[in-house]
Amino acid sequence: MRIAVLGGDGYCGWATALYLSNRGHQVAIVDNFIRRQWDFELGVQTLTPIRPLSDRLKIWQELTGKQIDLFVGDVMDYDFLSTTIKAIEPDAVVHFAEQRAAPYSMIDRKHAVFTQVNNVVGTLNLLFALREFQPDCHLIKLGTMGEYGTPNIDIEEGYITIEHNGRTDTVPYPKQPGSFYHLSKVHDSHNIMFTCKIWGLRATDLNQGVVYGTMTDEVGMDEGLINRFDYDEVFGTVLNRFCVQAAIGTPLTVYGKGGQTRGFLDIRDTVRCVEIACLNPAAKGEFRVFNQFTEQFSVLDLARMVKVEGKKLGLAVEVNHIPDPRVEAEEHYYNAKHSKLIELGLQPHLLSDSLLDSLMNIALKYRDRIDSSMMMPQVNWRQARNDRQFQTGAAVAATSGGAHLEAVAVGAEKGNGNRHPAKATKRSAAYSKR
Repeated sequence: MRIAVLGGDGYCGWATALYLSNRGHQVAIVDNFIRRQWDFELGVQTLTPIRPLSDRLKIWQELTGKQIDLFVGDVMDYDFLSTTIKAIEPDAVVHFAEQRAAPYSMIDRKHAVFTQVNNVVGTLNLLFALREFQPDCHLIKLGTMGEYGTPNIDIEEGYITIEHNGRTDTVPYPKQPGSFYHLSKVHDSHNIMFTCKIWGLRATDLNQGVVYGTMTDEVGMDEGLINRFDYDEVFGTVLNRFCVQAAIGTPLTVYGKGGQTRGFLDIRDTVRCVEIACLNPAAKGEFRVFNQFTEQFSVLDLARMVKVEGKKLGLAVEVNHIPDPRVEAEEHYYNAKHSKLIELGLQPHLLSDSLLDSLMNIALKYRDRIDSSMMMPQVNWRQARNDRQFQTGAAVAATSGGAHLEAVAVGAEKGNGNRHPAKATKRSAAYSKR
C-alpha cells in the first residue's frame, strides 16, 4: 500500500513509518519539525539523543534498502498539503500531525488557541484535500481515550445504543474531554464523522490510550534510529517520567491520590494497530472508532510497579503524592471496551517486569541527559498563566504555522533549496510513479 504518515518525525509517527516500511508498504513522511521546536521553546530535550530526520531516513535506507520519502511542510498550509496528497496518491493517510499534549494546551491562552487552530484546521485541510484529490483514501486519525473522560458507566467503542421515551437509537458515545487538547480531538472526530456522512469519505478513529516504551524491532536496528523518550511534565507520559525519576533517585510524583485510571499500550502495539487499520479499511462513508489500548492502570499502580522494579536494580525509589495540577477525578470508575482490534488480529504486548526493566535501563543509560527540574508540574489547569522560565517570544510565535528553521535547515542540507513547502512536494512529485 501507499501510506502517508503525517507527523512522521514524532514519537508514534516515527515508529509507525519504520514499521510500515519494513512490512513492505510504500511510505512517505510529511512533517514540519515543529515537535522539535517545542523542545526548544520549553527548554527540554528527549532523554534519548535523536538524530535529524534526514539522517534517520538515510540510515534506514542503508540498513534495509527501503526508501521513505520526505515531504517537508505544514498541514496548515493547504496548498502544500493538497499538492502532497496529489503527489503521493496514498491508499491510506495516518494522521499524527497534531499538538498532542494536554499540558501544552493548558499553559495559557496562546497555547490553547494554537492547539485548537492547529489540530482542527489542519484536520479540516486534510479532509478537503482527500475529498478533492484522493476521495477513496482511508483516513486513519489518531484520537485519544481522553475524549471520553471518566464517566461512571462503561465506555463503549465510539457509539452507544440508548433507549429514551420508548425509542432506541445508536449515537456517538458522550464526550467529556479534560483539556483544550482533548477538546480539539473531539472537534476532529465530529468533523471527520460529518465529512464521511456528506462526502462519502472513509475513516477510522483510533482512540489511543497512553503509550509507553521506545523500542520496536525497527528502532532497535541501529542507534541512529532511536526514538524519543519524553519525560518532562508537558510531553512526558507518566510511566516514562516515573522510570526517569527512579533512575536519578527523585521521588515519583503522583498527582493527588493517584487513582486516576487510564488505558495503556506498548509502542509495538501502536504500530501494529495502525497497520491493522490500514489492511482492514473502513467502508465508503463509514466513520468507525476503535479504542486502542491493551491494559488499564491507575497512576498509583504504575508507581508501585516502578518502585518494585527499581528495588531489583538496587534503586531506592520513594513515592510522593503532590497536589494535582489538573482538574480531574483522583478516584473514579473506569471500564473501557477495547475488543475490535483484538478481533482483527492484535496480539498485545502486556506490561511486564521485563519491559519495565528495559525502560528503567534506558533511563539509567542516558541519565546524564536528565534535567530533574523538568519533572515537577508547572502547568496549572485552574490558572492558565505562562510562568515558564524558558519561554521566548520567538519560540511561541513560531507555533503560528508554516515550516520552521529546522525544516529549512534540513532542506538546505539535502541540497534541494527547500525554503518553501511547495518545493518539497515538487522535489518528490514522481513518488507515486516509482
